[in-house]
Amino acid sequence: MNEPAVEQSLVPLLLSVEQAAEMLGIARTSMFKLIGTGEVESVQVGRLRRIPMACLEEFVERLRGSVQRET
Repeated sequence: MNEPAVEQSLVPLLLSVEQAAEMLGIARTSMFKLIGTGEVESVQVGRLRRIPMACLEEFVERLRGSVQRET
C-alpha cells in the first residue's frame, strides 16, 4: 500500500509580498504600491498580507492585454 508521491514542485496558493515581487521582478516597495492602488489584489491572513497566485497571474494578463491594445 504505497502512498502517492507528494508533488515536489507544489505552487503556493498565497505568496508573501516579497515572493510576489520577486516573481514579477520588481522591488518590494513597488509591490506594496501595486497592492495599495488595488492593481494587485491581496488578502489578510491574521497579521500577514498575502497575494493569491491567481491575482498575480490576472495582473500580468491585464498588463499583456494593455500592451497588445497599444500596438
